[in-house]
Amino acid sequence: MDLKTAVRTYQFAERAKSELIVGSQLTTALIQFPLQEKPGGKRMLLMVLQSIRSELEFAYGDTERREFKNAIDHLSEGISLAESMELGAASERIARGVSAVTTAAQAAWDTLKEHDLL
Repeated sequence: MDLKTAVRTYQFAERAKSELIVGSQLTTALIQFPLQEKPGGKRMLLMVLQSIRSELEFAYGDTERREFKNAIDHLSEGISLAESMELGAASERIARGVSAVTTAAQAAWDTLKEHDLL
């Protein structure tokens, strides 16, 4: 991986990791919502998750790193599960996205370290 791509990949991956962790936490939190609040919470959660997916799509388009595509796929599965209110399974799928972007971050980190930039 060239240095320019490594820097962009690392930045995208770290941001995506944080966003996916928050998305997973929000998904789990919705389980505890009172019944009357769940429909509104679900709509808001889906908007947040779709926003995260847009960020991942941008990262994938810019870097063409397969890990970002994998994270998009996991998040899309999580969104579908959240739409069905299978929130535990949705959170688990989103967590798989965290693993995928962590792999991208590690590859970028290794390249940056090889060039004594970290």
